Amino acid sequence: MPEPPALLVFYGGRGDSDAERTVDDARLAAALDAVEAAREGGVERTILVTDQPDLTSDLPGLEVDFSNAPFHFGRRLAAVARRRQLDSVIYAGAGSVPLFAADDFREVASRLAGGVIVTNNSFSSDLIAFPANERALAVVGRVERDNALARAFDESGLPVEELPRTVATQMDIDSPSDLRILALTGEGGPRLRKHIVGLAPGTALYERTLPLFTNRASQIVVAGRVGSHSWAYLERETACRVRLFAEERGMVADGRAEAGSARSLLGFFLEAVGLERFFEALSELGDAAFIDTRVLLAHKRIAASREDRFLSDLGEADAISEPFLRDFTRSALSATIPVLLGGHSLMSGGLMALNEHAWALGEQEA
Repeated sequence: MPEPPALLVFYGGRGDSDAERTVDDARLAAALDAVEAAREGGVERTILVTDQPDLTSDLPGLEVDFSNAPFHFGRRLAAVARRRQLDSVIYAGAGSVPLFAADDFREVASRLAGGVIVTNNSFSSDLIAFPANERALAVVGRVERDNALARAFDESGLPVEELPRTVATQMDIDSPSDLRILALTGEGGPRLRKHIVGLAPGTALYERTLPLFTNRASQIVVAGRVGSHSWAYLERETACRVRLFAEERGMVADGRAEAGSARSLLGFFLEAVGLERFFEALSELGDAAFIDTRVLLAHKRIAASREDRFLSDLGEADAISEPFLRDFTRSALSATIPVLLGGHSLMSGGLMALNEHAWALGEQEA
């Protein structure tokens, strides 16, 4: 019998600002919840890989692998697997799949034992399970970002199997908007729920969108990195009409954002008509809008700081230092419809979580 896979959770790059620390603390809480869920699902060995020298945990048996050397994702992951002589690995970024339960980890391990590499998203992997043999580790060592790993395996001729697209497999803690959605829905493990309970007062704008998902007369605008599976989910599971602008999926994994080659139809429209008309048009197109601001920033070749992106998601426009993002956020806040700003996770797991919460509330009221 092969040994159960080891769970390797990466947690690093902690920010200095309040907005960043809120997200990073939540990611750590979710990582520890994931460790407990994985153990309940039969994963015996769990390792937290970090660049934080003072990181401690109250979880017995959790190994901490610390290094402050210059970071390269693939080389670090491959080195840990080799040094600790692991037979197979379930990799997850801290904050990835915060809704995973024991059965989810058990399913991943079962599929991995069947001889395939398993991921939550073939185009942008946050979780991926693979055999730690030299062929696989050679691929791992070349990859700079975790979201490119599943595609690298596929391009190397290794079989990759994607998990079903559900809220649990697609929800990711990537920004404050994700935390507010989780605070609104009340989902997540015990450590995460305890950490984000204080964010509940900031969910009013998100609450305004809930009745739209279950109303056939309503329409929402969704603009950003939306995959075909998310589009199919929205068409199948919502009652409202969905006006979708799917752009630049995989721009980070492919390097288009960093290279400055990402382009957005909404970005061209915004440049042509200006902020005032842009948001007027949004209100004519839908009753609420969900916008992936990272696509617009990439289109305009603006390297906004992580802090500024998070402040935009929080609606704290006056604190944003980048001029375009500050003005865009102000305009979004003053729009006549709810405009929710975020990143990739808002476009997938976030929308799915809001929709399912809306239907659950309707069933409770019936």
